[in-house]
Amino acid sequence: MFETILDEEERGQVGIGTLIVFIAMVLVAAIAAGVLINTAGFLQTQAEATGEESTAQVSDRLQVVSQSGTFNDSAAKEEITGLDFVIAKAPGASNIDLNEVSVELIGADGQETFLLSDGNATVDIFTDNDGNVVLTDNSDRAEVYINLNRTVASESTTALGYSLKEGDTLSVTFTTPSGATTTAEIRVPSTIVDKTVRL
Repeated sequence: MFETILDEEERGQVGIGTLIVFIAMVLVAAIAAGVLINTAGFLQTQAEATGEESTAQVSDRLQVVSQSGTFNDSAAKEEITGLDFVIAKAPGASNIDLNEVSVELIGADGQETFLLSDGNATVDIFTDNDGNVVLTDNSDRAEVYINLNRTVASESTTALGYSLKEGDTLSVTFTTPSGATTTAEIRVPSTIVDKTVRL
């Protein structure tokens, strides 16, 4: 079954050069495998982080339960002086810190962006008496009041100075820390008969 080689010249020889080449090939293969494993691990970590951020950007959003406005019917000014929103967590959203939520107003008087904690708004959570402004449960409801005619109280804050009169429109966008946005369109009725107006 096996052929016996009697001629010494026909025997295979493993020299030192062949051994060096073999070791070099093994080392190169090991280094290449290490690089591939490290790269795969990095890409996996990056993909997981991107997936989590993308999910948060879609799901960690607010929903507006109701919206209304306060109407000033004095002879000097007949306009909406403040906006009142009742907001809640959207289904599937994680905890949302309302102090870190930004608000963008876009209307006829221009565009204004501020955080709810900047002093242009007041936040009150109905289900929490500790002064906490973090929505932690789907049953939590928070009242957000935005003072449109706010005057400057200090150098660190700016006046909004928005004027909403009968028939005007205003776009209000809430953006959570994860980047999820919720937009409410405000349309002031052409005729207002009550000081609290549903918008």
